Formats: sequence, structure tokens, C-alpha cells
Amino acid sequence: MVGYVPGTQGSALSPQEAALSGSAAGMVTRAIISPLDVIKIRFQLQIERLSSRRPEGKYWGLFQASRCIHAEEGLSAFWKGHIPAQLLSICYGAVQFASFEVLTEVVHKTTPYDSQASGVHFVCGGLAACSATVVCQPLDTLRTRFAAQGEPKVYRNLRHAVSTMCRTEGVLKFYRGLSPTLLAVFPYSGLQFFFYNVFVNTLALPPKGRTSGGNVRTLLCGSAAGMISKTLTYPFDLLKKRLQVHGFEEARLQFGQVRSYRGLVHCMLQITREEGVQGFFKGLWPSLLKAALSTGFTFFWYEFFISIMLNLKEKRTDAKGQR
Repeated sequence: MVGYVPGTQGSALSPQEAALSGSAAGMVTRAIISPLDVIKIRFQLQIERLSSRRPEGKYWGLFQASRCIHAEEGLSAFWKGHIPAQLLSICYGAVQFASFEVLTEVVHKTTPYDSQASGVHFVCGGLAACSATVVCQPLDTLRTRFAAQGEPKVYRNLRHAVSTMCRTEGVLKFYRGLSPTLLAVFPYSGLQFFFYNVFVNTLALPPKGRTSGGNVRTLLCGSAAGMISKTLTYPFDLLKKRLQVHGFEEARLQFGQVRSYRGLVHCMLQITREEGVQGFFKGLWPSLLKAALSTGFTFFWYEFFISIMLNLKEKRTDAKGQR
């Protein structure tokens, strides 16, 4: 993900092409990492007392949780909420990458800063993610609730979920957890773009590496950037998930204890008091695995689809020139 590059093929990239490639990258990546996302959410929503010497929740390990979910809910459970999750990924990828390309171009044309600097990528990546988050937050809330519910299901399908939430909880419920999400997403996404840029430059990828599409180095750089970024910002993700299922306690009873939080600060204090500092890192390991795959594949597929578009554009330009 190199952003706006004056004098190279990067400058030929339109926001529409970035949006389309970002959507395609998000769609393919989501299908791959959905099982890890479901497991991560189940861990994040699990309540366990700080003083407990043995696991109180239903899940206590990655493989145990996988076996338990598969045995009780079937293989399809790992793709619960996949439709809103896919809509989220497609929408988020489109807004994020289009915004990033536009912002880096603005930086190049209106400021003295180098649009390829890692610091610029941090700021532009963070702002692009905030824009995508505001647009896509309702889909994220729906995805979380679908992934959180067990059997029997509370929501039969996407339409039923939307109508039920609007009728019983109000439209603003779709934006529950937006504050910690924005607090987390700016540094998280900013760090992703920052570290990806650092690793790409460290490995000395060719300046026009985009012409060959995604490759192993792209995948590795993205994976490393995703893991570092996720570790540094993980508590905010957990807070967001806890707040998103507020009012959804009945569906969580079979998984153990449930809590109701009045807001972000109350949620933080309650977790600290009952679960300790480690409570903010529940589900970290499946989340790190997911972050490595998600970020790595997102950059990989984005570069891949951008490469296809630019190659097709070059061929059309050459064909016109030969006439």
C-alpha cells in the first residue's frame, strides 16, 4: 500500500479504483478470517472474576473453543454474522482505501511533506479508518451480535435483526461503542499503514512493486504490521465489543455471567475491578492470529487487484497509442 506516488503508476490510481480494489480485498479476506473473528468475539464477551483460580467461562483456549463451537453449533457457526460482516468488509475497504489515496494525494499537492513518509501514512491511514468506521459502524454492531449469539438464535436473519433492534432499542443502538472504536481505530489503522510502510522500505521492495501485484513480502509485511498494531490497541477493541452487546444479555446467559455497562468509563472500571488488567486482553491470541491474516491478506489482495486494474489500463493506453 504505497499511496499517492507522483510520476509513477500510483498517480494514475483513482479513488474509484482504490474503492473497488479495497472492497474486493476486504471481501476475500473476510471469508478467510471469519472463524477467528467469531472465536475472538466469544472470548471478548466472556466474564471471569479476577479471584477465580479456574476457568469460569465456557471457553478457555483456542482449540477448546473451536471444538466446543463446532460440536454445539456446527461448522456454519464459524461464519455466523457473515453477511453483515461481508457488507462491513466491502464497505469498510472501499471507504478506507479510497480515503487513504485521496488524503495522500492531498498531502503531496498541498503540503511540503513527503506523501511516502511513514508518519504521513500513519496520519492518513488513521483518518481514512475513522471515516470508514463512522460509515460502517451499524454493520459492525450487527456483525458482533450475530457472532455473539448461540443457539437458539435471537435473530433469524439480517432483516429481522435490524427491525428488532430499531423497534426495541432504537436507531442509536447501532452506534453503541463508537467512542472506543474511534479511539482505537485511528492508532490501530494508522500503525498498520505506518509499520507496513516501514517494513516494505526495510525489505527494499521495488518502487513499482505494485505492477506485480501482491507477493509474499507484501503478505509478511502486512501480517507483521497487523500483529503489532493489534497488540498496542487491543483493549479498545474489547471495550467496543462489550458495549455493542449491551441490551443483548439474554442471548449471552448460556455462555456464563453477563454484565450491563452504563458507558465507556463504567465499562473500563468494571472490567478492572472484576477481571483485572488481563481482562482487557481476553481473546488476544485468536485476535493476533486474525490480525496477522487479516492485515496481511488485505494488503496482499489490495495490491493484487490494483495491479490488475493498472495493467488493464496500460494495455488500453498502449492499444490507443498504436492506432
